[in-house]
Amino acid sequence: MKRLSQYFLRGLLALLPIGITLYLLTALVVWSEQLALSLLRPVIGDFYVPGLGLLLAAALVLLVGFLVSTQATARLLDWVELPFTNLPVVKSIYASLKTFADYFSPQRRESTAQQVVILRPPGAEWEVVGLVTRHHLQGLPSGFLPGDRVAVYLPMGYMIGGYTLFVPRSWITPIEMSVEEAMRSALIAWMTSPARSDATPPGRPAPTHTPPAP
Repeated sequence: MKRLSQYFLRGLLALLPIGITLYLLTALVVWSEQLALSLLRPVIGDFYVPGLGLLLAAALVLLVGFLVSTQATARLLDWVELPFTNLPVVKSIYASLKTFADYFSPQRRESTAQQVVILRPPGAEWEVVGLVTRHHLQGLPSGFLPGDRVAVYLPMGYMIGGYTLFVPRSWITPIEMSVEEAMRSALIAWMTSPARSDATPPGRPAPTHTPPAP
């Protein structure tokens, strides 16, 4: 029974990510198809091609992306955002989500040069990986410690939150890792895959198996 329970747990862990991904994709396809039917039925009647909903959703996203890239439409979008930026509770949620989404936008990447860094205080034997979200303290209210300091966001495992620390620039060391890869690794608490966990860590000699004494 113990071996069967182990097989069941391993199978569940192997199928669960696939099942959740397929479920979300199916829900997206069904929703887009239903939306396309409700919008296009008065125009095309009974004529309908499966997959038209996905094409309509992709075209809508492209259209919105094109419109918000123009200055006139960007001003119109500011008017559309007014209810979301003025309601007491909604504005906090909307502002947080918009700021987080803007952090990964291509325009912001080109202008701020996002960095994934290792944060290691002087003399410490521990280190954490974070994202530099602010390269200076200009524009912040008074009260922060003076000096060349940066803001480093430390995401917590499984995306349950995170902390932002303002530290001296000398405490951080940039590493060759993309923001997406760092966030994905933080999501799973930097766990290694079974293939990598079996490998010998760099700089450590491979274990030798000593035969038992007769």
